[in-house]
Amino acid sequence: MSNNDVARRGLMLVLSSPSGAGKTTLSRRLLDSDRGIALSVSVTTRPRRATEREGVDYYFVGQEEFADLADKGEFLEHATVFGNRYGTPRAVVLDELALGKDILFDIDWQGTQQLKEKMRDDLVSVFILPPSHAELERRLKSRAEDTDEVVASRMAKAADEISHWPEYDYVIVNSHLDKALMDIQAILNAERLRRNRQTGIAAFARKLTS
Repeated sequence: MSNNDVARRGLMLVLSSPSGAGKTTLSRRLLDSDRGIALSVSVTTRPRRATEREGVDYYFVGQEEFADLADKGEFLEHATVFGNRYGTPRAVVLDELALGKDILFDIDWQGTQQLKEKMRDDLVSVFILPPSHAELERRLKSRAEDTDEVVASRMAKAADEISHWPEYDYVIVNSHLDKALMDIQAILNAERLRRNRQTGIAAFARKLTS
């Protein structure tokens, strides 16, 4: 029997970063390379796009239903972004963790704080930093669709977001995408082996000594 055969509680892996630091790309590559982790599906009031699927991309609800869920404490974290509300459903996450499934969260520092308050023992938080101020600005400008004013606004917001790096368990400087991905995978693999997450390890150890 290996560690993979021992019953384990799932974990919540949070990736946060300022815009342009590579978080979205790293999230996609992690999901493609590791079938043991899935992206958290949020509840949202945003209208569903033609290509989106209920329960796969989001759970789509109206404003009143969202407010009712929030009032009842059904979200682990929730926020309003550009007039639309987004929340992480408590029941779904708890069920998946109990089944040993790992969940990836692509959220900002404020959402991370909310998760930390409610689920600290299950949370593993990673902050992604750009290699330099100049490189972050270059990446934002290379997108081509943003004006200079928008880039300047994103740079100002990035400075505020970066100031929250000490609140995270791990910090990775994304100088090279492949190396940053390897670092995230190393963190994930180590955290999966934590004794308190291996709920079946006591029974396994007893069998070795009986």
